[in-house]
Amino acid sequence: MKLLLGTLVMLAGGLLTGTARADTTCTTSAPVTAAFGNITNAAGSPTVTTTSFTITCNTTALSLLATASVRACIGIGVGTTGVAISPLRRMTNASGDPVSFQLFTNAAYTNIWGLTPGTTPGPLVVDLNYSVPLLTGGSGAVTVTIYGRIPAGQTLAAGNYSTSFSGADVRLQYAFNEVLLGTATAPAACTTTAGVAGNKTATGGFPFTVTATVLPQCSAYVTTDMDFGSNAGAITSNIDRTSTIGLTCLNRTAYNIALDNGLYANGTVRRMRHTTNSAYFIPYELYRESTRTQRWGSTANVDRVTGTGTGSAQVLTVYGRAPPTSGPVAAGSYSDQIKVTITY
Repeated sequence: MKLLLGTLVMLAGGLLTGTARADTTCTTSAPVTAAFGNITNAAGSPTVTTTSFTITCNTTALSLLATASVRACIGIGVGTTGVAISPLRRMTNASGDPVSFQLFTNAAYTNIWGLTPGTTPGPLVVDLNYSVPLLTGGSGAVTVTIYGRIPAGQTLAAGNYSTSFSGADVRLQYAFNEVLLGTATAPAACTTTAGVAGNKTATGGFPFTVTATVLPQCSAYVTTDMDFGSNAGAITSNIDRTSTIGLTCLNRTAYNIALDNGLYANGTVRRMRHTTNSAYFIPYELYRESTRTQRWGSTANVDRVTGTGTGSAQVLTVYGRAPPTSGPVAAGSYSDQIKVTITY
């Protein structure tokens, strides 16, 4: 019995003073896309989004009362289309137009999420403490949230925007301590290498993408009337006049403009009607260019006028022609009304 008790005391003493000899490995899940959704040019308020992921640390079995402590730095870089972390990151559309945004470690959007420990802005620092049972080993997990914000008041171009974070842009560095009995002391920093059980760095573990969409937009429509003037008797030669259609579309907004055949067309021939005698008409036509050979109509991909917005006002010219008439023309005023349809 004495021998047995002695052995137990010696074993207990070993638990108190023994050095932990196990491995700790931390991994991360992949966040879902941080999607800002549809954002507005010159928005009056910021647009925000979030995404989250989990860091999990596993330590192999040590002893009945063992614990592990991990201090991890989770870093995020500039992204595939970025040039700097601070003051603002950026994503771009297919034409290279930028949208500025930022990623934060807190819901108050005050702490910018950086990449490298010891720099400003720095990475997110998290601590994990957990038991490491003898038979099964132990693990700890923490879920972290990325807070994204697009500042208000940006002048934007239409398009789908994105930037991706992977490889060296998503870095996990961690130091860990393990003890056979009691509570493990947290490492002083994730970069600490001396006096700790281990230190590791992993890249590419939590790749994710940030996206946003700026919808096409047109506004500020202005049209002018086309006045063919006065003519005495029959029209013996072409009367050419112009009018304009003005619009302002967001940069990169593709649009097309259709003109219908008016109120009094005969088939596809546009006509002005006498204002007091509905039996009289004067034919005319509208064209897309000054030579007046390309009719301006309403069929997509055939005779509409297409364009791309610049963010500034654009003015398009409508070219009209009243051709010579056959026979006399009744005196009086003639008019028609054209419906303009702008699609973007």
